[in-house]
Formats: sequence, structure tokens, C-alpha cells
Amino acid sequence: MTETTNDLAELKQYVEVHARGQRMAPEHYRAILERIDSDDDGPGSWAVEWTRAGERLEGAGDLLGASRHYAMARFPFVNGEARRAAHERGLAVFDRWRANVPGIERLDLELPDGTVRCWTSGLSTTDRKPLLIVSGGIVTVKEQWAAVLARGARLGLAGVVIELPGVGENTLPYSAQSSTLLSAILDELADRADVGTTYALAMSFSGHLALRAAAADQRIKGVVTTCAPISAFFTDTAWQAQVPRITTDTLAHLVGTKPSQVYDEIRDWALPAETLENLTIPVAYAASLRDEIIPQDEVRLLREHVGKLDVVAYDDVHGSPAHTGEVGLWTILSILKMAGGRQVPRALLTASLTAQKARRRIGL
Repeated sequence: MTETTNDLAELKQYVEVHARGQRMAPEHYRAILERIDSDDDGPGSWAVEWTRAGERLEGAGDLLGASRHYAMARFPFVNGEARRAAHERGLAVFDRWRANVPGIERLDLELPDGTVRCWTSGLSTTDRKPLLIVSGGIVTVKEQWAAVLARGARLGLAGVVIELPGVGENTLPYSAQSSTLLSAILDELADRADVGTTYALAMSFSGHLALRAAAADQRIKGVVTTCAPISAFFTDTAWQAQVPRITTDTLAHLVGTKPSQVYDEIRDWALPAETLENLTIPVAYAASLRDEIIPQDEVRLLREHVGKLDVVAYDDVHGSPAHTGEVGLWTILSILKMAGGRQVPRALLTASLTAQKARRRIGL
């Protein structure tokens, strides 16, 4: 049985941005959500219905699609046998899929505090390329970002996709010192990538980790992030009182404490002004104007203390689920700008992003 039960309405609300990000059609994932009426381990439950959808795709030979559905089944974190089984099936079916995709390789890094299992592309001892590190937030596993590896290869970058400590297969503890993870990865890959030219595409809570790491490690030349906590999220008790339960529970699970105690545990994780001022690299930040998880004060703090800042804001809730296509294009374009990428793909991405904005303005 599940160890804890999530709020079902919140599950359905907050999975949408991830389903859209995994290129699931709204009518498809909403049909699955309609069949879900509980968060236990039985028929009609969250994990079971998403797993069944994954099984149908796996049976039809759509291994990547199946992997994405198993990832939704373990959302937001493993808290019982049904989610644990879904996570394991997702790992296995993704491994089967990538075995037929040239260039995506497994890499296990044994670090002093635990194991970091990664997916990589473009690593070479003879042709060391600039490195792109990709990481999701507190509820997403690395398999959900596989497509970014293929994009990185087209942009002339080596890539490594990781998970936050405590998420998925990353066994490191999630703590105030977690930002050292990125430097440890760069140390490990120094013979297979040009780690002195590293860029981080770090979503949500990974953005917080990447910014702290970049302030201390000059090998990181740029950070692109979306809806990342910076300071107020960690210190504003009034704001914390209204943060959705799914976020609080997931953080507590990762930190290893009770939901009632988690904000006391992470209060000193706030990035001080001097840390932000140490960032001399370009930082790109996508904000959601109606974000119910990340305070708007985070953008103000970045504007005041980060010299090379590009902010884009969407009239949307956390993660901007109604703008996933646009946000995806913006993130890749931002990486291209930082890396000085080829003009042709940059021009194509800019044109595509402009077209998406125009379609939104006229209601298409």
C-alpha cells in the first residue's frame, strides 16, 4: 500500500505541465485523469491507471511513450509499491528505447556521498565538446529529458542529464551542500568534455542548485532556468503557508523530514545577495506571473543583483503549462545565445518562437 496519500486534486492539477512537457496531447492525458479516483494502489488509482496506459504503449512498441507514462505513474515521488514498480518499469523500458538510439549512453558516477546515474551524449576523449548539464525539479526523473540530449548534439554540445539529489536514481542526500554535485560531475567528465565551457539547463529547484554552483565554479558559463526558488521561497513563512501540499510533501520526502518541519530545515538555503552578485555569467530565467509555488519576489531579487540577466514572464501558473512549447523554444534559444551557436539554427528558433507568440496573441 502507499505510505502516504497525496491530494488527488493537486496531483491532477500539477501533473499537467509535466504531461504537456512530455508532448502528451491534452485529450489523451485528461482521459487518463478522468479514470483516476484515488491515490491508493488499487484499480482507478493514480499509479495503476498511469501504469496501465504505459503498458498499452509498451505493448504497441512505443517504448519512449511508455517510459513517459510510467514516469507520470511515480509522480510526484515513490511512496509505495505501485509507484516503485512504475519507476522501475520506466527505467527498464527507457533503457530498451535508448539502446536503439545512437549516442545516448549510461554513466554511473560513484561520489563520496552516493551514486549519480546519468544519461549522456557526445562524450569523447578525443573530441571534447562544451558541456550542457540538464536537470529537472523535485518531481521529475532524468528519463523525462531525453530529447534534450539529441538537441544538444545538434548544437555541438556534449550532454549529461541528471536528477536532483534524492530524486529517481540519484542517491545523494538533498541538502544545502547539494550544489557541489555539479562541480563533482565536471571533475568526473573533464577528460571527456570541455567542462571549462559548461552550461546548465536547470528547471525549477535545479535552477536554485545551479545558480549556487555557478557562483562558486567558474567553469559554468551560463544558467537557464524556469520558475526557480531563489530566496523568498525559503524564508517567507507567510508564503510557505500557502504553498501547495504536493510541493511541501515532496520537499520533506527529499530532505528526510516531516512536512511540518521542512521549511525550518531549508531556511538557510536562500541565496544571499552577495552570492547572486558573484554571478558574472549570463542567467536566463522564465517566470510565471501567477506562480503559486515560487514568489514573484524572486525575479525582483535577480534583477537587483544579477548583472547579465534575461527574464521572460508568462501569464500563467507554476511551470507555465499553457506555454510549454514556447518555453521549450526559449530555453534552447537561450542556451544557443550563451554558447554562441550557429546563426542558422538560432534564426530558425527565433522565428519559431516569434510565430508561437503571434499565434497566442491572436488566439490560435
